[in-house]
Amino acid sequence: MPMTKLLVILFLFVTGCQAPIANRASSGSTVVCFGDSLTAGFGATQGHDYPTLLSQKINFPVINAGVSGNTTRDALARLDKDVLSHDPRLVIITLGANDFFQGMHKDETLANMKKIIDRIKKRGAMVVWAEVKMGSLGDPYIDDFINLADQENVMLVPNILGGIMDDPEYKHDQIHPNDKGYEIMADRIYEEIKSLLSN
Repeated sequence: MPMTKLLVILFLFVTGCQAPIANRASSGSTVVCFGDSLTAGFGATQGHDYPTLLSQKINFPVINAGVSGNTTRDALARLDKDVLSHDPRLVIITLGANDFFQGMHKDETLANMKKIIDRIKKRGAMVVWAEVKMGSLGDPYIDDFINLADQENVMLVPNILGGIMDDPEYKHDQIHPNDKGYEIMADRIYEEIKSLLSN
C-alpha cells in the first residue's frame, strides 16, 4: 500500500474522522441493496437475506436488487431498472466476486464499477461498497478498490465476509453464508450506514 494511502487511513483512524461521502445530503426515499447472490440471499431461509434483516433496523424501505450470478457487467445493464428507478437515498453494492470467479479482467471490473458508481452518484444517492475478499490468500483487488472508492468518495467496507467463511457455523457452502452469517453481514452493514441515514 502506498505510504500516502497508509497515512490517510492512520489519520482517519486516530482522529475518528470519516472520508467525505458523496451526496451525504441525499433526499432519496429508499435504500437499495444491489448485487449478486450475497444480496439475493442464496443460502438463507426466507426472510434471512441481509436486505430483509437490514430493513428491520432502519426507517427506510429496503429494496433487494440482488441477482445470483451477476457480474459487474450484468449489474450495469440493469442499473436503471433495478436501482435508479427506486429513488435511492443510499445504494449498497456487493459486486465483483463473480467477475473474479468467471475470469473477467480486473480492468473491466474496475471500469464497470466506476460507471455504476458514477451513475448512482449522478442520480443523487450515496454509495456504500461492501467488498468481498478475492482469493483465498491475499486480495489482489483490494488496493484498486480502495483507490476507486477514494476517488469516487464512496464508503468501502473491506472483506464484508471476514470471519464468516472461515467458520462452518456461519456458512451455507464455501462461498455463501447461512442465516447466521447473513445476520452478521446485516449487522456490519448497519453499523457502517446508520450515521449516513441519520439526517
